[in-house]
Amino acid sequence: MSQSGTEEFRRNSDNFCYRHPDRQSFVLCQRCLRTICPECQTQAAVGVICPECLADQRKARTPVQRKAERRWARRPQAVAAVSSGRPVVTLSIIAVTALFYIVTLIPGYGPAVKNALTYSSVFVTPEYGFGLQPWRVLTAALVHASFLHLALNMLTLWLVGRFLEPLLGKGRYLALYVISALGGSVAVTLLAPVTPVVGASGAIFGLFGALLVIGRHIGADIRSIAVLIGINFAFPFVLALINSINSGSFAASLAAVGISWQAHLGGLVTGALIGLVYARTRKRSRRALQIGLLAALTVVLVALLAVPSLSI
Repeated sequence: MSQSGTEEFRRNSDNFCYRHPDRQSFVLCQRCLRTICPECQTQAAVGVICPECLADQRKARTPVQRKAERRWARRPQAVAAVSSGRPVVTLSIIAVTALFYIVTLIPGYGPAVKNALTYSSVFVTPEYGFGLQPWRVLTAALVHASFLHLALNMLTLWLVGRFLEPLLGKGRYLALYVISALGGSVAVTLLAPVTPVVGASGAIFGLFGALLVIGRHIGADIRSIAVLIGINFAFPFVLALINSINSGSFAASLAAVGISWQAHLGGLVTGALIGLVYARTRKRSRRALQIGLLAALTVVLVALLAVPSLSI
């Protein structure tokens, strides 16, 4: 996403930190509702607050509160710690995913771990005889088929996450990633039943979808991100088309490519819906609505997992 954006984007001061007008943000101070960048964010009991509100909060302390702080040797930062602005959630996801990949390489033990985390609709449909193993809808995002698969996904996650996480805030960003991973698994269940899949592509395409919608909402120039999404989504189809020249079967070539476009589609649609929720419920007064909509979307996705079982 280009920060130069459109004229509408540049004119809207709500899209930029009020203390640093050149820094784009999507996070509001929970007290004054002004937009603040990661450097200006101070973590409060609920959400973040700006430096001015933090100063007002400290001035408003009663003598009893000051005495309690001295008594328990509390520093003012114990009430609200300054956020570093680093993409902590993105780095944590990358570290955990890399750790799981290393575990899957352990001889004799690794393959069993990988098999226990791989997703397929057979593990959420009792009729297949494997029993219910619902954790697989999310754990599939932790394992990868090869080092190249892992490296490409984690590189993409870093490139998108380091921009999107400060824009949304850690909690909303993590919710976006996890629910998008679920959306990818749901799409695999509906469009490619019994097909085993691994990888974080569904969750990453969810980040793409949210970035596209949020960027459009705040008036940014989204053409570059739209082109990037199109190229990534079309890649397995183009590769299958090339291979089908020799094989004569596009469907067989697409299956042989080994890239789950279904997970990409599910993650993209889910992420776009979440991005729309975030864009429409940005104000603090709509926080309860935001949480309710995310919960409702999650319930719908879980309910869709039962659809294939109706046809067995």
